[in-house]
Amino acid sequence: MAFKDILVALNSYPDPTPVSAVEDAVSVAAALGAHLAALSCETRVQLPGHFVSASMVSGMIAAETGKSRKNAHDLLAAFDAAAQKAGILHETILEKCLTLEVPDILVEYARLRDLTILPMPAASDQWYAEAIIFGSGRPTLILPESPKRRPFQLGTVAVAWDFSRAAARAISDALPMLELAKQVRIVTVVNEKALDTKRSDEEVAKNLARHGINVVLDKVDAKGKSIGAVLESYASSQAADLLVMGAYGHTRLREFVLGGATRSLLSKPPLPILFSH
Repeated sequence: MAFKDILVALNSYPDPTPVSAVEDAVSVAAALGAHLAALSCETRVQLPGHFVSASMVSGMIAAETGKSRKNAHDLLAAFDAAAQKAGILHETILEKCLTLEVPDILVEYARLRDLTILPMPAASDQWYAEAIIFGSGRPTLILPESPKRRPFQLGTVAVAWDFSRAAARAISDALPMLELAKQVRIVTVVNEKALDTKRSDEEVAKNLARHGINVVLDKVDAKGKSIGAVLESYASSQAADLLVMGAYGHTRLREFVLGGATRSLLSKPPLPILFSH
């Protein structure tokens, strides 16, 4: 099954998603031959009124809401122009909501798409990313903030493999991209934690090879480093265009408790990363 219906979430507040990231998302959809919907929320900011007058709070809310409205409209206009230039099927979606409602709205739309793309230039976007990754039931492609602009491609794809349920889910969700890649490198980090299996990693290679995928198996010694640091170094050494990995974590009320590798790579992704949970 190919990715044919993709969502990109564009943040309007407090800092808008860079236009360059909009173009990156369009590049992904063009490479996959998919329809792309851009969603942006015009948010109404909630401010406490304990220490300022009601009129001052009202004025501040109006000003911040106006900023969000302008950013959302500008982003969707930039997306429409980029999508038309790339010749992809697309649509724009504008929602109006309170700031705290944004994650829930993103999750609702993400559940209705094959894949959600989320640029990660700002810390606030990590909150949204966590909500989508753990709440949508669909894969999430995180795009890094990078000065190097180039069309999205799938030359080498690195896959983090540790025999876990999350890793298996990630491989299954990523199959449409893995089948398009020139080479898929399955990497297992050893001497970092016990791997709960008696099966060899050659078995997952056989599975992917039956999909016509060119697979290379690698093992990397952690040497006392965190898995996140090891995966980042490995992806860089292999000039990987994409990293595929399972996301580890769980929710506690509205807080997300993330696994170490998920937290480190999500906070500052060094390359496009497809997370699945």
